[in-house]
Formats: sequence, structure tokens, C-alpha cells
Amino acid sequence: MNSHFLRALFFLLIVRPVVLVVIGLNLRRRELLPSDGPALVVANHNSHLDALVLMSLFPIRKLRRVRPVAAADFYMVGGWKEWFALQIIGILPLKRDVRRRGPVEPGGPRRRRADPLAGIVESLDRSEIVILFPEGTRGEPEEPTKLKPGVAHLVKRRPNVPVTPVFMHGLGKALPAGEALLVPFFCDVYIGEPFRWGGDRAAFIDDLSGRMQSLAEELGRPAWR
Repeated sequence: MNSHFLRALFFLLIVRPVVLVVIGLNLRRRELLPSDGPALVVANHNSHLDALVLMSLFPIRKLRRVRPVAAADFYMVGGWKEWFALQIIGILPLKRDVRRRGPVEPGGPRRRRADPLAGIVESLDRSEIVILFPEGTRGEPEEPTKLKPGVAHLVKRRPNVPVTPVFMHGLGKALPAGEALLVPFFCDVYIGEPFRWGGDRAAFIDDLSGRMQSLAEELGRPAWR
């Protein structure tokens, strides 16, 4: 059976009912989500539910073009977990440790580091919508952490791609890190205005952090750190 068809069934019959009925969602400015790619959606990260909830906000027919970035060391472990992540969720695996291992021969050529962003750049070049969590990993539930510079390196390489900031609250309590039992907890998703690369990496991170902080404050949460 076609993976795109299975993905559509999974979100239509399982994810959307869970999001709408079991969890409940307060959604602001859904219309600001990109309707087509290439586009980048960046959000804070609290739970394994984060990517599923964001994907559920897109029309079913668009899901084949929506690709969440996820840690390769967590999902690319073989078996059903890897198959489900790639075929049903459609993740873009990101290698968090890109160092080349093994000895270097004296006088031999230096080993080049793998490009961890290559798969994401290729996805954008295919006009897909990429979901990225620039904090890198899930921190303490509902506690924003400092954004890592990888998102700035990515956007610098494709400066014309619009970036849409999203702030989510509640999913870290609905399914905290390390837990397998879903707890009904009303969640909020606030979507900000898209923006683009301004020419400087540090300024881009500051701009993105400020936009995320503004969304958090609109929701009434503590300021972004």
C-alpha cells in the first residue's frame, strides 16, 4: 500500500481525532502556515507529539509535502520504528553527531565532515514544507531553551525560504519526555508572521528568539530564554 495513502489514513483516523477530542487545541492564526513550499516552520520542542500536532494542521492532501526533521540516532534504529518514522511520518533524519570516525593516515587527506543539513536543503529544493525544532532536543516540559545556531546556517543557505515561527504550550504535559501514556491536557498553538533571512546569523537567531518570545508572551507564558 502506498506510503502517502497510509500517512493520510494515519492522520485522518488517529492523529486528528486525538488532537481534537482527547487533547483539545487552542489554535491562533492557522492561516499563516505556509500553503506551499519551499517553506520552513520552526517551533519549540516539548514532546513527541509536537511534530504530529503541527502536521495535523495541514490539509491531508498536503501531508506528502510536509517533512518534520527528527534525530537520526533516535529513529534510524531499524525495524518498525524506522519504517514508521520514514514511511508514515515522513521524517527527515538529522545526524546530531557528524564527526567521521576512524584513524587518519599520517600525511593522508583530511577527513571531511558530513553535511548534517544536506537532506533538509534537498527537501527545500523539492519545494517541501520542513518542520524544524531549533532548540535541538526536548528540554524540561514547557521550559523554552536557547535556540541552537543550526537553523541560521540552514536559512543562510536558502535565504529566500520563508520562516514561520510557532509557539506551542501544553504538549509537554500531555506526553512528557520518557512517558508512553497520553494525558488529556488542553494545548495551545500560536503561529507568527513568516519572515526571511536578513544577512547575519546572530541577528537571525535574535530575531527568531524575539518572535518566539512575543508568541509566548501573547499566550501568557514566561519570556523566552
